[in-house]
Amino acid sequence: MKPTDPQDKNPEPGDGFAPSWLVSHSQIQSILATKGPRRRLWLKRGNQMEAVQTRQILECRDGVKLTGVHSRQPEGTTPRGLVVLIHGWEGSHESVYLYSMSCALYQAGYNIFRLNLRDHAGTHALNREMFHSARFGEVLEAITAVKALDATQPMYVIGFSLGGNFALRVALQGPAQGITPKLTIGISPSINPAATVRAIDTGPALFRLYFLDKWLKTLRAKKNAWPDYDFSAFEKIKSMWESTRHFAEHYTEYGDMQRYFDAYTITPQMLIDSPAPVAVITAQDDAVIPFEDFAGLAPRGSVKAFIATERGGHCGFIENLKMGSWAEKRVLELLAQH
Repeated sequence: MKPTDPQDKNPEPGDGFAPSWLVSHSQIQSILATKGPRRRLWLKRGNQMEAVQTRQILECRDGVKLTGVHSRQPEGTTPRGLVVLIHGWEGSHESVYLYSMSCALYQAGYNIFRLNLRDHAGTHALNREMFHSARFGEVLEAITAVKALDATQPMYVIGFSLGGNFALRVALQGPAQGITPKLTIGISPSINPAATVRAIDTGPALFRLYFLDKWLKTLRAKKNAWPDYDFSAFEKIKSMWESTRHFAEHYTEYGDMQRYFDAYTITPQMLIDSPAPVAVITAQDDAVIPFEDFAGLAPRGSVKAFIATERGGHCGFIENLKMGSWAEKRVLELLAQH
């Protein structure tokens, strides 16, 4: 299977993803990624991941705590590996796209750890300082704690959207600190945050309103947990760009939006030169992650696979009305290959 060249808007047939026309539109794909009935479908199939899960609080440096949910394979069986999954911005371990992927991996024999980023999954009171996208150190420390909790090998890391950015940074920076995943997979990863924010503002209004509403809700939850915060300025801002600018200037150590973006921007060349193997799955019709961000990316060096489907939306890749997920099948193939 030859991955699509980012400069080629007409991918070769054979990328393997051919969704039913009923669910092929980018916005439908993106909505089904977060709102679809896949959770109920997995429960009907008798998946035991949730039945055996344990909730964990992971201790990081400087008193920082992150949470997650751990699901081991039944006693007496040998797991095929440990997979750490990271949700997207304003998601959680319960997000439909992550939950469904976790069920597929658990059913295939992997131990699962669904990691929550700071201020996600209702953890606003757990840490005084706010989450921001450049807080990578604590994520790597949390994965180190997961590794101590479950030493199953090999270990893989999978992230979606902003979580895909965090996951890919584990491959880029983890080996220097003793964390070297066998394979890291970014699904619809936001590697160019400035372009992502611009795309949200200039794309379908549905996405901009959705993300602004989610941001306001998390700011209100943070203020409820820590009343001395003042987020009143955000109530009047109507664009993600201006919200991000105000946030970077007043609530991060960077004090400047470009410096903030630079702190977690990933280039295709960085992935090719990564000290640990990576794979990227994205869709050319993603309204949140511009396809141009991947220009120059190819399956060489540390990039073991670069798969750019013609359709799929943002974290979607839904095949049909039965909610079959092409991405889950492809991820299982990638893990088996590595």
